[in-house]
Amino acid sequence: MSTNPNAPTRETVLDVEHYTDRLFSFSITRPPSFRFRSGEFVMIGLHPEGAKKPIMRAYSIASPAWDDKLEFYSIKVPDGPLTSHLQKIRPGDQVILAKKSVGTLVLDALLPGKRLYMFSTGTGIAPFASLIRDPETYERYEKIILTHTCRQRAELSYGLNLSNSLKDDPLVGEMIGDRLLHVTSLTREDYPLKGRITTLIESGDLFKNSGTPKLNPEEDRVMICGSMDMINDTKAIVETFGLTEGSNSAPAEFVVEKAFVG
Repeated sequence: MSTNPNAPTRETVLDVEHYTDRLFSFSITRPPSFRFRSGEFVMIGLHPEGAKKPIMRAYSIASPAWDDKLEFYSIKVPDGPLTSHLQKIRPGDQVILAKKSVGTLVLDALLPGKRLYMFSTGTGIAPFASLIRDPETYERYEKIILTHTCRQRAELSYGLNLSNSLKDDPLVGEMIGDRLLHVTSLTREDYPLKGRITTLIESGDLFKNSGTPKLNPEEDRVMICGSMDMINDTKAIVETFGLTEGSNSAPAEFVVEKAFVG
């Protein structure tokens, strides 16, 4: 796109999968020079016909840092400036990719611990899709508890398909064993575990279901990704257990992500 070394690149769409009328995933080529840490996000976008400039939004990278392609998981917003166009992409199309990734949902932003909780709703599972495929996650923690709360059963498909496939994963398959626990819940349909993640934490149902003790700052580390309301509500509850928020420059017991797509 430009001779500027920091300018975005145009990457090719490799595959697209639609899960519901609101959710889809896609992967694009990864430039050899593109580096990122599992859990980070990057700006991607399109230049719709007639638009004066590209429309760019922050997307968590759902593939792990070792993968040779970049995967993303997205909502579809009918009148969204970007997703109204992005949901129509097909293999062979071009997507604009920024040069640099950033983010706080990375292992380095947390202090060492025993258990790692990943609290997600909707497409907030994307950075955790990256992290549960990264060997370093299993080197740092004895147990990883990934929670995914959605409204309807079909919206759990992306995460369930991924976690079910990990036993055959070339890098982490043998490391996982029973160390990764994928806890799913719904808010709009009957389901074995029903309710918002905040409700499940406060009631203790999450810990009963996962067979783990309640959160404590000595052993537990937490990552939170979802809507702004979900992040704020879950953060407030996690803090009542004595956990403090960390960052890349000051690692602590929990971190949150605030990159949104429209």
